[in-house]
Parts: sequence; structure tokens; C-alpha cells
Amino acid sequence: MLVPFVALACFGLAAPVLAQPVANPVATFAGLDKITGRITRFDVYIDETVLFGALELTPRACYSRPSTETQRISAFLEVDQRSLTGVSRRIFTGWMFADSPALNAVDHAIYDVWLVECKTSTDVPPPDERETP
Repeated sequence: MLVPFVALACFGLAAPVLAQPVANPVATFAGLDKITGRITRFDVYIDETVLFGALELTPRACYSRPSTETQRISAFLEVDQRSLTGVSRRIFTGWMFADSPALNAVDHAIYDVWLVECKTSTDVPPPDERETP
């Protein structure tokens, strides 16, 4: 009974095999300050929290595909809004997709943030190697 399966595979009717996503240590985001109109591009290490305006961004994962496949870049992100008193409130938790930035966007009155790419390295030193003031 193996003959029909082999015949289907020979005619290209077998299911395609997809490669596993590639985990990257750095996520690149772009942020828009709607008041000034300034767009800032910045790199963030996975599990590092950075401040963009009043937003605290923490990427938990950043995946890309092998270069032989169509790129599907995605990142899991947590975003907190910091108040003037220093209290943080979670305003977004979820996946962002570089090819569909409006699909899961951070809903904020002053700031827009979207995923640009995932990278294996950056010029920004890792958090544990930075000097503290």
C-alpha cells in the first residue's frame, strides 16, 4: 500500500515541508512620536526593557524564516505605559508582524510602535555590558 503514497509524492501532491522559525536575539522597532512627527528606529535585545517616550517595550521573542523562504518576521511584545508618578500599566501584549504593522498595533494616543526586523547582532551593547552611571 506504499505505492499510492509514493505516486502522490512524485506528482507533487505531498504536503510542503516548512522550515522552523529562526529565533533572533535582537528586535528592531520603529516608533513615531505623533506630537513631534519624529520617527525613531531602535534595537532591543530579547527580554530587555527600553523606554520609548512613556512606553516601556519588552520583546520576548523575535522570529524570522531562513533566507530560502518568504520572510515572515514576527515578535512577541509586552508594552507598558508609565505614568508621571512612575506607575506602569500594561497596554499591549501580543504578536507583531513586520509585513502587517497595522494588524496588531500598539494603541496609544501619542506613540506608534511597529516591528521592522529581527537581527542576529547590533551595534548596541547588551544590557549586562553597559556601564551604569
